[in-house]
Amino acid sequence: MELPVHPAVAAQLDRLTIPFNEYGLDEFGVSKKHLGVFYTPMYAAYEHYLRVTSFGTENVPSEGGALIISNHSGGFAFDAAMILCSLLMDHDPPRHAHGMVEYFLHKWPFASPMLARVGQFTGIPEHGERLLNAGRLVLAFPEGARGTGKLYRDRYKLVRFGTGFMRLALRTGVPVVPTAFVGAEEAFPTMLHLKLLAKLIGAPYIPVPPQLIPVPLPVACQVYYGEPMHFEGDGTEPDNVIDGYIREVRAEIRQLIDAGRAARPSDFMLNRMPDDSEPLVRGR
Repeated sequence: MELPVHPAVAAQLDRLTIPFNEYGLDEFGVSKKHLGVFYTPMYAAYEHYLRVTSFGTENVPSEGGALIISNHSGGFAFDAAMILCSLLMDHDPPRHAHGMVEYFLHKWPFASPMLARVGQFTGIPEHGERLLNAGRLVLAFPEGARGTGKLYRDRYKLVRFGTGFMRLALRTGVPVVPTAFVGAEEAFPTMLHLKLLAKLIGAPYIPVPPQLIPVPLPVACQVYYGEPMHFEGDGTEPDNVIDGYIREVRAEIRQLIDAGRAARPSDFMLNRMPDDSEPLVRGR
C-alpha cells in the first residue's frame, strides 16, 4: 500500500530540477517517491502545528551548490525538518536540501537506507563535497548534537562551531547562507537528559521536556535566511584563518537569532508570524 502524498508537496517535487531517471531515482539514490512520503507529514507540521514562517528565501541561490548553515536546538532535529520543508515549499523555485546527519543515527536498524532514500547522508566531508559539486544544497549544523542538547536555561546560546563546513565551502567554492531557526527552544524546552538510557541506545542524549511526551509544543516558529557569504581560499588555510571565517558566520547567525527573537510578540507565540518583518534578513 502506497502512503498518500500531499498535493502541494507533489506539485513542488515536480518542479525540482533534480534529474530523476525512469525509476524515480537521482544519481545519489534519492527517490522521488520516498521524498513525497518524507515531506508530507513534515508539511502538515510546518503549516498547521508549528506554523513556520520563512524570511529571506531569496537569499538562497536558485541554482548551484550552497551550504545552509544554521543554529541547532530543540531537543531533536525537528528544526532541520522544518528548514528542509521551507526550502521545498517556500523557495521559488523549490529546492531539496541534503542534510548532514549525525553518525549515531546510522547505527540504528534501517535508519541509514531510509535516510539515504530521501537524501539525508552521514555528515562526512566526502558526502558534502560530492553533493555541492553536483550543484545541490547542503544543510549543516556546526553545533551538532551539542546544539540540540542545550538545556532550556541555555536557550539560544551558540555553542562551539565545528570547522568542517568552512573547509568544505572553500574546497567547493560555494557560498555559505547563514540561517537562524527561532522557536525551537520554546517548542521543545529541554529540562534534563536521561544519560543512562541514551548510552544504552547509542544516542548522545535523551532530552526530557516539561511536557514529558517527546513531542514539540505547538509554538509558532520562524526561519531566517541571511545573505550569502563568500570566502577566499581552497580549504587548506591555517586554523586561525578558518576560525576567523567561522566567527563571521557565527556573528551573522547570532544577529539573525537576536532580530528574530526581538520580532516575536512572545516567546511562546501560537499564531503564525506575519511576514512584514522581512527587512530583518536584509543587509550585512
